[in-house]
Amino acid sequence: MSRMITVSLPLDIYTYPDIPLPEVWTVEQLESKTPLTADEVTAQARQAVRGLLQDPRLNAGATVAVGVGSRGLDNLLPVVRAVIAELKANGLCPFIIPAMGSHGGATDEGQRQILADYGVTEESAGTDIRSSMETLFVGELTGAEAGDYAGQKVYADKNALSADAILLINRIKHHTDFKGEIESGIAKMSVIGLGKRFGAECVHQYGVNGLRDLVPRIARFLVAKLPIVGGVALIENNFGKTCEIHALPANQIANEGEKALLSHSRALAPHLPFDELDALVVDEMGKNISGAGMDTHVIGRGFLPSLKEEEWGKPDVRLIAVLDLTKESHGNATALGLADITTQALIERADFTTTFINLRTSGEGGALRGRIPLIMPTKEDCVRTMYGICGRKTREEVRFARIKNTADVQYIEISASLLEEARNNPQLRVLEGAHTLDLNRSVHP
Repeated sequence: MSRMITVSLPLDIYTYPDIPLPEVWTVEQLESKTPLTADEVTAQARQAVRGLLQDPRLNAGATVAVGVGSRGLDNLLPVVRAVIAELKANGLCPFIIPAMGSHGGATDEGQRQILADYGVTEESAGTDIRSSMETLFVGELTGAEAGDYAGQKVYADKNALSADAILLINRIKHHTDFKGEIESGIAKMSVIGLGKRFGAECVHQYGVNGLRDLVPRIARFLVAKLPIVGGVALIENNFGKTCEIHALPANQIANEGEKALLSHSRALAPHLPFDELDALVVDEMGKNISGAGMDTHVIGRGFLPSLKEEEWGKPDVRLIAVLDLTKESHGNATALGLADITTQALIERADFTTTFINLRTSGEGGALRGRIPLIMPTKEDCVRTMYGICGRKTREEVRFARIKNTADVQYIEISASLLEEARNNPQLRVLEGAHTLDLNRSVHP
């Protein structure tokens, strides 16, 4: 049973009522790459499937388990529909499996519901969805591939193992917990997604360094043991829009092909255009936005001892306030502790049963990022408090910015202290003159 938390806060103790909300300007970042049109998305997704059809396991009549994850990928449903349609057009019999570790409260129905919230249903996708948390033992890592992880047991989704072939759909991007040659993408989905809750916990027990080193090993092991034929790999631009779709053959999963796609993705990824901020407001966080609720690369903090923060990159942000939780998160407030300040409304919206399941599965990252920030009664109180405690002598000095979420940084509201820097940045355009910050109004003009 989900347990909710109700918070009662005395306004006169926690807030700075005498601090006015700042004047802000709206700026726009330029796109790193033009997104695909709807027709191009369909065409490139179908072409990616055709790029995998030479695999002999994809012969007419073969059943294909198509793995779909829990991230809010741009164009997820159109890509899934195109993949299913192309497989059927070639005489194959596809069905969908949720490939999302412990998400959805680690239940069959919870994972099916996550897909439904993204529009992926049996009716919309045109095929069956087989959701189960049951896994089967695949084998143990041995030999040179195992290294320090010799004897590591590997598990995979029962429904996936029943198929003649397995094909995975995922975005290639950097991971929120570590840096490596293989981060988030097809390899991770094969290990964590197909591994379900039990498989995910087996990997996360080693912490982020183990995650970095172990996931590629298990992925290559799974490719050798299971009928994984490859993946349909999506690349998104800095506005979170699909700009490329690639076929990733099985022998390139956790190998040079996936490494190259990750390197390419990094160059196009969302980022903030300021190296230093005193106060950053993020309107919403959520599992559909990032595995950590907020992309750690965008906010410039990871909060893990195994990460060297000085290597995590910019920006350097003194205080972060997150105001709300997306509906698609189903109350999962994992990694809320990346923020310093939050709202009473977000805390009351969080489902801490779902959250704690995800935190526990995430190992050390879950524990260290699961802390509760300073709770403010309202969104406006968050901003006033940030101005009151950020360490600047005057309000005019505070380097303030506001974004919708870490996947959507096209439009940013900034304070006067950042205005000259913005005007001198060729990747930014100042769109609107000064207006008093209104947190009930969208960042998008």
